Amino acid sequence: MKKLFALMLALMLALTCASAMAEITLTYAEVNPVEGTIVGDMALAFKEKVEELSGGEIKIDIQASGVLGNEEQIITGILSGDNTVDVARISTFALNQYGCARSVFLSLPFVFESEEHYWKFVESDLAKEFLAEPQQIGLPLRGLCFAEEGFRHFFFKTEVKTIEEMKGMKIRVSQDTIMPKLVESLGAYATSVSFGELYTALQSGVVDAAEQPLVNYLKNSFQEPCPYLLKDGHTLGAIEIIVADSGWNKLTAEQQGWLQEAADYASKVVKDDVVVREAEATATLLEKGCTIIEVEDKTPYVEATQKMVQDAIKGQEAVYEAIQALK
Repeated sequence: MKKLFALMLALMLALTCASAMAEITLTYAEVNPVEGTIVGDMALAFKEKVEELSGGEIKIDIQASGVLGNEEQIITGILSGDNTVDVARISTFALNQYGCARSVFLSLPFVFESEEHYWKFVESDLAKEFLAEPQQIGLPLRGLCFAEEGFRHFFFKTEVKTIEEMKGMKIRVSQDTIMPKLVESLGAYATSVSFGELYTALQSGVVDAAEQPLVNYLKNSFQEPCPYLLKDGHTLGAIEIIVADSGWNKLTAEQQGWLQEAADYASKVVKDDVVVREAEATATLLEKGCTIIEVEDKTPYVEATQKMVQDAIKGQEAVYEAIQALK
């Protein structure tokens, strides 16, 4: 009897341990708020699908509003072996400074003439090559999917309608290899300010302007210090979900498949979401008294940035042509 009891106890302990081992929590980092944002909708869709497909084996813990750092800090942490973040939503340009040459194409000005053009890229085999690049160059992370936040636009403390009026202004840019050159090609001064400090920098006059997708502009209340939005659409807000090798390697091949399926699902959710979110944000901004200036002719912007584009694609012209062929 004692042996039987011991055997049953051992079996119960083994089952408990196996159950505990089967439950995996992956930490998902997002720099923006979840509520009311496109990237927030993406995070929730990813979480919902992962947990559904895994039957609760995998939990996604969303840490939003930059509590785990900005995109550069998140990526640097992954590269340094810090296992705090397993999965993150990043802007594609965040990988530019880490040797991902192909990600540069997704942050160059006026590469995509429309959102339809961009989604043709997302659904192409070319996009899969872009997502695989971090692994190919030895970075301990991989891309799961692409999506977008809408086109990015400049916003100012004072009304600006032309490139000429931007000259000499201090414009906040992200720390990547493209945005500073873009801003400088328009005659302004590129100033690096962390995203978490941007509102204060705009309010205090450290910078005169910045740029973001329209929904982020509203959700982060940037219209308060900068009520003038110039809809130039200089770049598309290309985004992606990445997973650190440390998080990926926690999973079985089947579980990795669930993660990929959930990422693809979240990407499709965003595709349907962008138009609705932008329309809602535009209506709200106008109600709040924001001045939205439409750029009817983008030719001056395209011409002003043409040299920097040509310099950036040097040696990779075939990739640029492949993207353009998807129009």
